[in-house]
Amino acid sequence: MPHTEDPAAPRVAVVGATGAVGTTLLQLFTERDFRYRSLELVASARSAGSTITADGAERRVHDLATFDFGEVDLAFFSAGTSVSEQWVPVATQAGALVIDNTNAYRMDPGTPLVVPQVNADQLAERPASGVIANPNCSTIPLVRLLRPVHRRWGLARVVASTYQAASGRGLSGMAELRDTSRDSLDRPDRMPEGERFSPALAFNVVPSIDRLLDSGFTLEEQKMTQESRKILGLPHLDVTATCVRVPVLNCHSEAVWVECAEPVDRRELVRLLAGEPEVAVHGRDEPGRFPTPRTATEADLVHVGRIRVTPQNPRAFWLWLVADNLRIGAALNAVQIAERLPAYGWRLRAEGGRPLAGVGR
Repeated sequence: MPHTEDPAAPRVAVVGATGAVGTTLLQLFTERDFRYRSLELVASARSAGSTITADGAERRVHDLATFDFGEVDLAFFSAGTSVSEQWVPVATQAGALVIDNTNAYRMDPGTPLVVPQVNADQLAERPASGVIANPNCSTIPLVRLLRPVHRRWGLARVVASTYQAASGRGLSGMAELRDTSRDSLDRPDRMPEGERFSPALAFNVVPSIDRLLDSGFTLEEQKMTQESRKILGLPHLDVTATCVRVPVLNCHSEAVWVECAEPVDRRELVRLLAGEPEVAVHGRDEPGRFPTPRTATEADLVHVGRIRVTPQNPRAFWLWLVADNLRIGAALNAVQIAERLPAYGWRLRAEGGRPLAGVGR
C-alpha cells in the first residue's frame, strides 16, 4: 500500500485532485506503489468538502484557499495555469517542493523542465525556485523519441502535426465531446454548440489549440517548440508544429517529420527506438501494423509506427506516435519525476519545516 510511516517518505498534496489529471495521479500512486506518509486532496471551493476514494480510503477534498502547505513536503499541481501562478508561490514559500503540470513555470530559467527518460540529470539538485515543471502533453512523448535520434545522427529539423484528444481539456472536455456527438447524431442538420471546444469537436477537427499569438501560431504550438529545445538542451533546434484537436476521447497522436545531420538507416532507427524504455514499436515484425488511440492499449508506453525514411532525402524520416496524454503526457511523467527524488538523496524539507534550497546528493 502507498501509505507508510517511513519518515523518509514525503507528505503529499494533490492540487486539482478532482480533475482528469488529478484522479489519474491518485490511480498511479496505487499502481506504482508510490510511498507517502500522508496524502491531502485539494481543489477549488466548488469541490471542497466532497470525498474521493484513494488508496482504499475515503478522503475529504480541502479548499485550496485555506489549505496549509506548511504540512506538505511535495505538492503536485494540476489545476490550470492561473491557479499555479497564484498558489505555487504560496506552497514553495511554505517549504513544499512543487511538481507543476501547467505552463506557468516551464520556461522559467530557474525551473527545470523534466522528462525523466531524457534529462533526469536536471533533478540532481533541488531547484532554488522550489518548482519542477512537467512539460506539455504532446512534447513529452516527442522528446522521448528525439533524444536517441539526436545522439545517433544529430537533429537538424523537426516538423510535428498533432492530433489531440478531448481529454486535453479535462473531464469536461470529454463530457462535451460525448454530448455534442449524441446531439449531432440526433440532429445531423444542426451544428451543436460547445463551450470547451469552438467550433464543436463532434465529427470535426479544429486546427487551433490554446490562444492565438501575434506570430500566427497558437500557444500550444509555441510550447512544443520552446519546451523541446529546453528539454533536449538544443536552444536553436529548428522545430515547428501544427496542433489540431480531433474527436477522440483520450490519447494524443502525432505525425512527425525529422531531418538529421547524417543519413539514417531505417533498420537501425527501428532497433534504436525499440530499445528505448517504455516504447513500443509497431510494424517491426509485421509490416503495416500501426498504433491508434483505440488500439494502443498499454497506456504507459509511447507507441510508434509508420517509420519510414524519405527516398528523396536519406537524412529524413517520418514516424507516427500515440500516447495516453493523461498518463504519459501528464500524471505518469509527474510521478516518474517524484520517483527519482529519493534516488538522488533529496530531503524534501529541513528540520523544523524550513525549505531546503540547492540540496543534492
